[in-house]
Amino acid sequence: MFLIRADGNAFTGAGHLMRCLSVAQELRKLSGNGEEIHFICADPESAALAEEHGFPAHSLGTDYQDMEAELSRWPKLVEELHRHGRRKEACPREEPAALLVDSYYVTDLYLQGLGGMGYVILMEDFGTHRYPVDCVVNYNAPASLEEYQRLYGDRSVDLLIGSSYVPLRQQFAKARGALAQEGRGGEAVCGAPAREGRGGEAARNVLVTTGGGDSENLAGKILERIYRRDMDFHLVMGRFSPHFEKMKKLEQEKANVHIHYNVENMARLMLGCDIAVTAGGSTVYELAALGVPLLCFSYAENQEALADCVGARGIGLSAGAWHRDPGGTLERIGGQFQKLAADSRIRQACSRRGMALTDGGGAERLARALLAGREKHREQIYG
Repeated sequence: MFLIRADGNAFTGAGHLMRCLSVAQELRKLSGNGEEIHFICADPESAALAEEHGFPAHSLGTDYQDMEAELSRWPKLVEELHRHGRRKEACPREEPAALLVDSYYVTDLYLQGLGGMGYVILMEDFGTHRYPVDCVVNYNAPASLEEYQRLYGDRSVDLLIGSSYVPLRQQFAKARGALAQEGRGGEAVCGAPAREGRGGEAARNVLVTTGGGDSENLAGKILERIYRRDMDFHLVMGRFSPHFEKMKKLEQEKANVHIHYNVENMARLMLGCDIAVTAGGSTVYELAALGVPLLCFSYAENQEALADCVGARGIGLSAGAWHRDPGGTLERIGGQFQKLAADSRIRQACSRRGMALTDGGGAERLARALLAGREKHREQIYG
């Protein structure tokens, strides 16, 4: 049984929950739908999002920022899930759960509390604190396995570090596979020869995506700064955006502005665009996997390292930290966008390097590693 603790609401955005859903889908596929997978969420809004993707979800009715307060509910919840699961004949002691936690509000005390219930996995983005867990996942490109090994020392902790574990959704893995068949696989991906990548054509379609919440309407501000009449602009509005109606009105006023929401096939939308402007986060990896030339910026501290890495490695252009310097970042976005739009050679180079960042198979790779870690944990406990 896998229990996945993540939230996706108007305050946190949907990123944490969505990356966990990618892992859950691969776990279900690898197990032939035989693995019990449940999402545990703080609020009904988050639980509803998990259920929309076909997984049973349970709302704790707690404050997502105060995770220690929910600890007392976990033992009874785990007991009930084991009792009512499909494998009713299995004893909970014979089948210890795997608990995947993805939240910035975890504490050592919280993780220690979960430790007696099974194999505890933490998905995190920083690599600056040694957590009391059995497995750590950090798929970010700047993450260093060597640094994690120094941080955790001789502890028997499974370390799944680096962009080979990026848990892209299945639609991106399929789209990447199709690109590989066309001979556009990026430069030296998993031993494959370099390919041309995208970006040679004139830039006509632009994607702007800033996350599920976007309470400050970054998408609207960016559009205003980079708008050109000779291009079509595709803005992805998240389910939690409070500015949706305002942007829909703008769409009615400007024929070359298109608002997209509840997008079922984001990979297809991305492949139809020649440039993307995006906040840092999982969208960077999705765009990179498909070879879409991108311009990114960080909107929170946890996105800074990735945005810097994108610029330093030439994966795309980086406009800096919006959360530290909004005005300066917006101005840099404007200037760098014009540079990217005008020079097909820059776009092609970004496309090749982006496709070398991730091969689209990270979710399956991660799911296999978690299943193996859970089994090793069970053998260590019960022999």
